[in-house]
Amino acid sequence: MRILHTSDWHVGKVLKGRTRHDEHIKVLAQVVEIAQAERPDLVIVAGDLYDTAAPTADATRVVTRALSALRRTGAEVVAIGGNHDNGAALDALRPWASDAGITLRGSVGQNPDDLRITGTTGDGERWQLVALPFLSQRYAIRASEMYELTAAEANQTYADHIARLIEKLSEPFAQPGVINLLTAHLTIVGASAGGGEREAHTIMGYAVPATIFPPGAHYVALGHLHRSQKVIAPCPARYSGSPLAVDFGEEENIPSVAIVDVSTDKAARVRDVPIASARALRTVRGTLEQLATVKLPDAWLRVLVRETPRVGLREDVQELLPNALEVRIDPEMMPSRTGGRMAQRAGRSPRELFGDYLDHRGNAEDGVRELFDELYDEVSTAP
Repeated sequence: MRILHTSDWHVGKVLKGRTRHDEHIKVLAQVVEIAQAERPDLVIVAGDLYDTAAPTADATRVVTRALSALRRTGAEVVAIGGNHDNGAALDALRPWASDAGITLRGSVGQNPDDLRITGTTGDGERWQLVALPFLSQRYAIRASEMYELTAAEANQTYADHIARLIEKLSEPFAQPGVINLLTAHLTIVGASAGGGEREAHTIMGYAVPATIFPPGAHYVALGHLHRSQKVIAPCPARYSGSPLAVDFGEEENIPSVAIVDVSTDKAARVRDVPIASARALRTVRGTLEQLATVKLPDAWLRVLVRETPRVGLREDVQELLPNALEVRIDPEMMPSRTGGRMAQRAGRSPRELFGDYLDHRGNAEDGVRELFDELYDEVSTAP
């Protein structure tokens, strides 16, 4: 059978105040075009359909239309909730999804069978999929309560609870002649972050070893990390990555979806299909004179300016580069703190401290010190 594996759409993402609504429409349209060309039997969306737990009506419209268009290609479609999604809200859409032939799993309930999905391809190949949405630390413990735990087991780590849950859910994988699949929204130890993930849900407390995956799985479709990559595990496992760079930390990533050919008697074969519909994200640096030579009209820019800080510098940069979403002084231009200790605060007046701050930052703008003196006098003499 053939699978199209995608994840981390982050529809509704706003980048430095700039909406990416039109980009998402183009990106997901290209995903649908790939599905039409590749004719997968199954499409897996491995979490983070939205960028926020309270998506706008426009974002919801984009996601539901994309899922429906993928279903109209003839593929079965399964989507799970990620850490950015509102699992309960996704589950509330299940009646609509069911009528549309789409399988949504936003959260983990008390019935393990609800997370086990089965199907048969047009060629008669049987498959079963364990669909595990993102679980917070608290809900990982609650999910483990579907079977009795000792006091010691209840106090084990997040990774232990996820491992026990996957072991429980994948018990039917012992059945012969069926393609065994698993999808989950997780951070795997040793995998590379894409650069734009939510740090609180990728730090070590949420990282799990790849050994939690059952050797009997023919393919594990992962979401959460935004860089496309293979995971060394007891079975074939992969992150599809995000189909567009979510933030400037991801500008070196190659947005793509994964096409997977898998059967019961052959190792899964995976190839990435690039997605080029979104604007590129690029970081540029230089003086104003150097920035005036930059020609990247179709990219969103992060600009590191190699100039002395002054009022109006940002506006000058954005006049040269209208697509500059982030403008700041190049860190290499900042004065080093290793040349001496910072001025001590004790016993020094606010005027002296502010003067030291301006000197440290190299700010020589006329009138700034005088303006501070006026404001300070006004505040300190107020009744």
